[in-house]
Amino acid sequence: CFAQNAASLKIKTIPFPLTWDNLPVSCSVEGNSLTIVAGPKTDMFRDPNVTYNTDNAPKLLFQPGNDFVLSTSIQHAFTSKWDGGAIVLIEDSLNWIKFCFEKDYTGAKRVVSVVTKDISDDCNAVEIRNNKVYYKLAKAGNVITLYYSLNNKKWFLIRHLQFNSTKPLKVGFLAQSPIGKICRVEFTDIQYHPTKIKDPYTGQ
Repeated sequence: CFAQNAASLKIKTIPFPLTWDNLPVSCSVEGNSLTIVAGPKTDMFRDPNVTYNTDNAPKLLFQPGNDFVLSTSIQHAFTSKWDGGAIVLIEDSLNWIKFCFEKDYTGAKRVVSVVTKDISDDCNAVEIRNNKVYYKLAKAGNVITLYYSLNNKKWFLIRHLQFNSTKPLKVGFLAQSPIGKICRVEFTDIQYHPTKIKDPYTGQ
């Protein structure tokens, strides 16, 4: 996908051009599917202990409408601790959300949400048994809601929060391998809808 002009990189189901923030090792786009391969020591995190701040993970981003719902499946091999794929919502380098499917410190495949306002609030949630899960991020005004699903039909609420911003937001897809050598993340069934959810508990 590097052969395409960055300004015209498209995913079939997203009505906006996408651009890279930090280039991956490799990537591919086909229809409404995306693969991002992250290289070694790639991450996006601002440690509450202020001992580890980095933002070098490859991210493919677009500027959405004011209200929207973005969903995708996320799948990877969970080779090294902290390997992950994520949906991200970014105002700037100090204000962002990373909704990650990550190999946690115990080796579990974990739904993890990181909300950063200068410093990251790192929240570990449910453990997933297989290597694939569905994620959904919904924005309605200044309210962000995060969900996961095992079947892309029944959604479970993970986080519901205010995210006030003064700059245009970008949203998209991230791959990371903070202590590993490589992480190949597959995003499939990507869907973007310019709508406001009516019920935050069902995601509809």
